[in-house]
This record gives sequence, C-alpha cells and structure tokens, in this order.
Amino acid sequence: MSPPRSHAAARRRPKQGRHRAAVVAWLFLAPALVLFLYFKFIPIFVMMRDSFYEVRPFLGDRFLGLENYETVVTDPAYTSAIWHSAVLAVGATAGSILLGLLLALVVEGPARSLWFVRTAAFLPVVTTIAAVAEVWRIMYHPAGDGLINSILGWVGLGPSPFLASEDTSLWSIMGMMVWRGAPYDMMIFVAGLVGVDRTLYEAAAVDGATTWQRFRSVTLPALRPVFWILLTLAAIRGLRVFVEVYVMTNGGPNGSSEVLMTMIYKEGFQNSRLGLASAGSCLLFLATLLLTLIVQGIRRRQAR
Repeated sequence: MSPPRSHAAARRRPKQGRHRAAVVAWLFLAPALVLFLYFKFIPIFVMMRDSFYEVRPFLGDRFLGLENYETVVTDPAYTSAIWHSAVLAVGATAGSILLGLLLALVVEGPARSLWFVRTAAFLPVVTTIAAVAEVWRIMYHPAGDGLINSILGWVGLGPSPFLASEDTSLWSIMGMMVWRGAPYDMMIFVAGLVGVDRTLYEAAAVDGATTWQRFRSVTLPALRPVFWILLTLAAIRGLRVFVEVYVMTNGGPNGSSEVLMTMIYKEGFQNSRLGLASAGSCLLFLATLLLTLIVQGIRRRQAR
C-alpha cells in the first residue's frame, strides 16, 4: 500500500508548490494593491457618491439627486468648457497623429545617425508638462519681441496676441499640445513601421507603383492597428487636458480657453463645491469610457 501513498504525495507536491508561489506573488503585490485601492478606487466611489450631494463637511451633506449633473450640462460656463475640451481633443488628436506619422516616416530607417534625431524629437515627451507649458507661455509673449512673434516678423507677419486674445488662446494651446504629443505618436508609428513586410514594397515597386501609391496601399493598411491605438490614447489625452491650460492661461481670457478639467479644479478647490466638481468628473469619466468602447468596437468590427 505504500507505493500508491507515495504517488499521491508526489502529485500533491506540485500543487502545494504552485499554491505557495501564488501566495508569495500576492504578498509582493499586496502593498501596491492596497495603495492603488486607497488612492484610486476608493476616491472614485467617493466621487460618484458626492456627485449626488451638496457636500458640506461641517453641516452634513444634502442630497440633491441629479441637480449637479443638470447644472454641468446646462450652465453656460460648463457647456462652453465642455465644447473647448472637445475642440482641443479633436484638434490635438488629429494634429499629433498626422505630425507623428510624418516624423516617423522621416526618422524610420536603419541609419545610425538617426538615433540622435529620434532622441531629440522624443525629448518633449519626457519633459515635465508644466515646464513645457511655461516655456511655451514665454514663447507666446504677445509683444513684438516675443520669440514666435519675432519669427513671424521675419516673414512680414504682424505680432499676434496668442494667449492674450479670446480668438487665439485655445488654438495656441492646441499648437503646444500637438508639438508635445507628436513625438510619442512618432515612436509608436516607428514601432509599427518596423513590422511592415519589406517584400510588399519591393513587389509594389516592381509593379510600377509610385511612392504615394506604396504609402497608400502598403504602409497605411499595415499601420491600421497603430492608428486605432493612438486614436484612443490621443483622444483621452486631449479630453483630460489640464496642466497646459492651467499654466498657460488658467482658462482665460474671459473663459475663452476654459476646459472641463480646469472647471472641475476651480469648483472643487477654489469654490468648495465638491458635489458639482464630482459630477463634472463623473461625466468626464463616462465620456472617456464611452470613447474607448466606441473606438475598440469599431476596431474589432473592421478586424473581422
């Protein structure tokens, strides 16, 4: 009877080893998970709860139902901020993807000298957003001796107020966002171009295809998955813009560059209207989630 018992013990040892390894793995993960739970998920649930209340720390919260949400979607200041957020998201997404693709086509290749160009182009991504925004704010100095205005003067164009004008403040911020987002998109495109089968280019050249025809018929179809990934990431990045606007204009002049994130910040931390800020945060979260689901749904449908 001892052999069967030894076989059973041998079968139990691998299972015990797997269980022990799983326990050790979860013990190593536990500190990070606790921090993630405390600083991520619990605040999300508190935000959702507060969005239905008028938060009064010393007097007790008062239930308002959907009143906070109604204010966010009907108040002119909020609707204007939502519109500005959408414009920035669309413009910055399209601009950064197009410029990133152009840069990727320029720097893609095996030449050793391209490492410097790639590194220099990628520097804006690893630089602190606040530092980049402050530098661009200085470059946008509205006087004639401002950096960008000086360059415009070389080609005979008059000085522009940029951030100081209600007509140009939002577009000026969008230009900076495109400049900063394009290098990140460039690196993703470069990674996608590496995976393109080179024999397809050779076959197209043998068939007499021009450079544009090879780009349209070979490169773009091969980069389709990359486009969907970047579209999702860039659109979310555009919707959640905050630091750029806060540092460069703080929503001014006269609210012409106010976005939903700056409105949420001001309502929550300056006006102490935490319920209203929570409702705006919930709507922004839902918009981001809906955008992600739509893009992923379209991508899966086209992949079939």
